[in-house]
Amino acid sequence: MKTISPSQKSFAELISGKVDDEPIVMVNLLKFKDQADYTKLASSHPDHALTITGKEAYAIYGEAVTPMVEEVGGQILWQGNTRFTFIAPDEETWDEVVLVQYPSRAAFLKMVTSGAYQKIVHHRDLSLDDSRLIETQPTNIG
Repeated sequence: MKTISPSQKSFAELISGKVDDEPIVMVNLLKFKDQADYTKLASSHPDHALTITGKEAYAIYGEAVTPMVEEVGGQILWQGNTRFTFIAPDEETWDEVVLVQYPSRAAFLKMVTSGAYQKIVHHRDLSLDDSRLIETQPTNIG
């Protein structure tokens, strides 16, 4: 099932879940639209007339969100294009993977609920055909 934004249930679980001071890494799996559809925005929105690809729209989001990530103490650890998917259902393909570290879930929540973030998240939403956002916590290997 294609998913772009969190469900109300997922967001409620994120907010009500354990919020501690442990660092987290958010794993972003991204599948871009061929064309971002900015016509879904109100005709009065300044971005309504943009005609760009999904990847270009996500780049706008990335440029705007990076300082917000850094402001809450986070950092983009890694970003790369996928080359080959070795283990996955045939229909599940991703264009890009991004790993973003935050000092805590609280820091992530502070960012995504901020007014500044709400003003730019439409670039992400309109750029993607499908996505996954998975919270992970560091563990020891072995």
